[in-house]
Amino acid sequence: METVVGGGSFDRPMTEAEIRKICERSLGQIPLKGKRLLVLIPDRTRHAPIDLFFRIIFELIGEQVASLDYMIATGTHASMEEERIYARVGITKQQHRTTYSKVRFFNHEHENPAELVTLGMLSGGELSRLTDGLFSKPINITINRKVTEYDHILIVSPVVPHEAMGFAGGNKYFFPGIAGLEVIETFHWVAALITNAAINGVKDTPTRRIIDRAVEFIKTPCTCFAFAVNDHERVMCLFAGEPKEAWSRSADYSSKLHVRYVAKPYKTILGITPDIYEEIWVGGKAMYKLEPIVADGGELIIYGPQIREISFVHGDLIKQIGYHCIEYFVRQWERFSDYPKLIMAHSSNVRGVGTVEKPRVNVTLATSIPESVCRSVNLGYRDPGSIDLDAWRARQNGDLLVVENAGQVLYRLKN
Repeated sequence: METVVGGGSFDRPMTEAEIRKICERSLGQIPLKGKRLLVLIPDRTRHAPIDLFFRIIFELIGEQVASLDYMIATGTHASMEEERIYARVGITKQQHRTTYSKVRFFNHEHENPAELVTLGMLSGGELSRLTDGLFSKPINITINRKVTEYDHILIVSPVVPHEAMGFAGGNKYFFPGIAGLEVIETFHWVAALITNAAINGVKDTPTRRIIDRAVEFIKTPCTCFAFAVNDHERVMCLFAGEPKEAWSRSADYSSKLHVRYVAKPYKTILGITPDIYEEIWVGGKAMYKLEPIVADGGELIIYGPQIREISFVHGDLIKQIGYHCIEYFVRQWERFSDYPKLIMAHSSNVRGVGTVEKPRVNVTLATSIPESVCRSVNLGYRDPGSIDLDAWRARQNGDLLVVENAGQVLYRLKN
């Protein structure tokens, strides 16, 4: 097994030379000459300097490997167009044709059966054990068939608190990153039953156990570059090697870099989402990360004029069921049992904890989604044009908080 190498700091970002040295030491442990390498990277909805890692990896091993292909681990997100892929990895179309002609790019296609392969099955008994009794239905382990077609897999993985996994990154780039729907739905539903407020920012979770167990079905060797970034997407730590250990060490850094504590809850919070969130499917992260510090009966405003859809992929289904607390679905299971658990999990995470009739927090969208749509899915509405951000920032007080780049950092109460 590879030795995990790496390090980091809470005081300053790592230099490119330090990052390169760790990458070189890790890749030097792997016999890659003449091998086929598949690299898994996040789509544009994740904060990460993928362009830096793309360049370093190519410079270190581009000449020695037989093939160097990249797959965008989109999970159930929309595919990335060619131009956005180039922007993500920091190259032009011309550079792809010349300098990087060896590299191919793929989007994961979670709904294309021809692109999936079943590796095995997790029994109901094992799932019950992994989830502390929350789920006991057997599931097939389906994943993009390309994991079986390469000699080695490399994960380039930012690590940050996550609403369904506790912390994102690591083996999550297999499930849900390039997986079929069944296992994705299972762990999202388990997380929804536990609730975002209880699972976000926790390392040992039933959902992480499901994923790590499912990964054992993958026989292709894998190395992970796990890192945590600051508010400016500068790398603060990097650990490279065996995925579980590299992820674990980076998650320890993330638990300090990406978790902030406040003395008391706020009546109103304005969460300003970054431009990379263009739909509530990911813009809901503002709620996931801020829910713990909204006062009972308070309001969280998800601000983002760039957000124009509920979900590019799942919008129609979400509009059918709306946004509700988890109890709303569980207590009316006969009504909702035929809906995808992934959709209900997203719905309940955005709506937050509460009872069937009364969510604890009022969630308002100040986006480009029309008021009629917001109301129809059980969310509040504000015209984003009516919000003067500078004025809101200036009048922050004990009852009002404005959060920049909402969705990255998890906020918690000190007590």
